[in-house]
Amino acid sequence: MNELAQALNSALKADNEYVYDMLSPLGKEMFYPKGILSQSAEAGKKATKFNATIGIATENNQPMHFQHIQDLFGDRVAPKDLFPYAPPQGKETLRSEWKKKILKDNPSLDGAIIGNPIVTNALTHGLSIAADLFTEEGTPVILPDKYWGNYNLTFKTRRGATVATYPLFNEKNGFNVEGLKETIAANKEAGKVVVVLNFPNNPTGYTPLEDEAKEIVAVLTEAAEEGLNIVTLIDDAYFGLFYEDSMKESIFSLLADAHPRVLPVKIDGATKENYVWGFRVGFITFASRSEAVLNSLEQKTKGLIRGTISSSSHPSQSIILQSLQSNEFDVEKDEKFALMKRRADKTKEVLNKEEYQKYWTYYPFNSGYFMCLKLHTIDAEQLRLHLLDKYGVGTISINPTDLRIAFSCVEDEDIEELFDLIAQGAADLA
Repeated sequence: MNELAQALNSALKADNEYVYDMLSPLGKEMFYPKGILSQSAEAGKKATKFNATIGIATENNQPMHFQHIQDLFGDRVAPKDLFPYAPPQGKETLRSEWKKKILKDNPSLDGAIIGNPIVTNALTHGLSIAADLFTEEGTPVILPDKYWGNYNLTFKTRRGATVATYPLFNEKNGFNVEGLKETIAANKEAGKVVVVLNFPNNPTGYTPLEDEAKEIVAVLTEAAEEGLNIVTLIDDAYFGLFYEDSMKESIFSLLADAHPRVLPVKIDGATKENYVWGFRVGFITFASRSEAVLNSLEQKTKGLIRGTISSSSHPSQSIILQSLQSNEFDVEKDEKFALMKRRADKTKEVLNKEEYQKYWTYYPFNSGYFMCLKLHTIDAEQLRLHLLDKYGVGTISINPTDLRIAFSCVEDEDIEELFDLIAQGAADLA
């Protein structure tokens, strides 16, 4: 094992051996090398005469570039913020701004116990990093039965983890805390579990109420007290789009200092909450009272980034940074929130039509981009194909009974027609 990895592991063991035990074999081996990048960083600070380190070309004291590309940005983004490599961990100013945003959005969170967010190539990359750090063959990954299908590739296919599910909703159509508790208990012999909490949930659009969130934390804390190590991955892809009576902060806030055996990892990004899907800018943020733990996890994360994509897009980071610092950011964010809430409200209003009840009920939704229909007798995939072929309507079949509808991409005035066509398709097949 590399001596740098050994030093990071020793620091983890000294401050929180449980976190060390949570690491996968790859996570234990990982480190950030003292190579070209670290030497270039030193040169960037001290090489005042000539800097002949990193592999870029320069011209007239700035990064060499094609002018026709720079012309696309004009003087809004300088060449230095577009063309050179960004650091593996991301632009430092962007990391700081995103941490400010996390603390502003989650006022109950103590800023002293979270690390600086590390920039990822959007949210899926953050999940992949977490999978590499903490999962291996047979690691139980605990999910609700309604989850984003890409988790299978990330955890099962890539890392050989075992997915264990519980019903998302209980008999009262609330979050199934008891189901989560039972599934954790059923996997406690593994010694370590990964619990993924995705709110607002994809595909259902459900976010727990405040009391439910506290119950979730209590379940995790109780399991930790009993000796189980728990990596809690908080998938905050749709954070902030809370339309009704759900919790309004990330559950990361409640878990950040819950127990030494509980490691909260917040994975989020500008992608969906700031409507820049193609920019591919996300973040992974660790919580711990130990600076040594935060530093060790950051160095290991940087090593994973360096060894895979090297670094994330510099232009995207620079544009997101300018957006966060813009006076228009909060104004436009509120405008888009109001628009999304109108679509969610209209969807719920339309779903109350009596003629629909013979074909489906719907799962609770109070947030996010989506909602799910629960079909009574018709197969969801059969209906999906029929809607596509006969009516030109696209939906997503999740399983034989559930059909996901993204109201996020349907104008308010078209929502009723959308569901009328879905009902017509169901009538055709009934």
